[in-house]
Amino acid sequence: MWIQNVLIIVLCMIIAYSVYQKRQTYRKIDRLLDCVLSQEEIVYSDVEEGEFSALVSKIKQLQEVLSGHVHNAEEEKDQVKSLVSNMSHQLKTPLANLSLYGEILGKGEVSLERRAEFSNKLQRQIDKLNWVVESLSKMIKLEQNIEGFDVNDIAIRQTILDSVDNVYGKLEKKEIRLVVEPFTDCKLFHNRKWTVEVFVNVLENAIKYTEKGGTISISVHPYELYTEIKISDNGRGIRQEELTDIFKRFYRSPEVENMEGSGIGLYLSNLILEREKGYITVVSEYGKGSCFSVFLQNCKN
Repeated sequence: MWIQNVLIIVLCMIIAYSVYQKRQTYRKIDRLLDCVLSQEEIVYSDVEEGEFSALVSKIKQLQEVLSGHVHNAEEEKDQVKSLVSNMSHQLKTPLANLSLYGEILGKGEVSLERRAEFSNKLQRQIDKLNWVVESLSKMIKLEQNIEGFDVNDIAIRQTILDSVDNVYGKLEKKEIRLVVEPFTDCKLFHNRKWTVEVFVNVLENAIKYTEKGGTISISVHPYELYTEIKISDNGRGIRQEELTDIFKRFYRSPEVENMEGSGIGLYLSNLILEREKGYITVVSEYGKGSCFSVFLQNCKN
């Protein structure tokens, strides 16, 4: 009889200990989940090896994944706020000018000569507005990988000629001499339409910051893996401390804030070249000129 009583007591103790252990486990898991929800660091360095230790490891991994998602969401939120703010800044001036010129043209006492003058100014602001909106659209498409972007091995000469054709009017207007050094045509890994955008952005900057009567030169230098397309000018140049900043989105030097521009072109060019597995560099001496080098991959054949 006493043996039966002992067995009953032992069984009760086992059940009680099992219940106690489960409650302890539940409490530990509850504390772990509280740490996850409050984003507190989980510290269980003295946990014994076993199932609970494995569970702790899994929960810590879950916490790290969730923390990464939260961090990415915050970054994206900040980027969207920055983008909206910069877009607002870029669009504000041309919209204000459009409103002003429209108001002036709406007055009946404006002479025909002045009307023609303000009509031209109005059209320039419309063109600027269109350019900013199109550039922003291209930038967003490239950042989000929305736009189809086919890259092939195609001849570079026509790409350069198309780029020059796009800026020829501005070159003539400022009487800037363009020198294209002789080179052997070759096939490079690029998208013609988008790479024209790169060269036009660099050329337009060169034109903008080169004095009337200056010189811009284009040269092509093949190497083993890449070919360098070099665009040099004898314009105002860039300060050394700004050489890395000029490729940032919406960056504009304090010295040129009052000049026409949006700070999108070089950033967009960098995005395009990344998609083509190419890159862009710049060397400049302030007051003497700049040299932008676009590197495109050689054809593998």
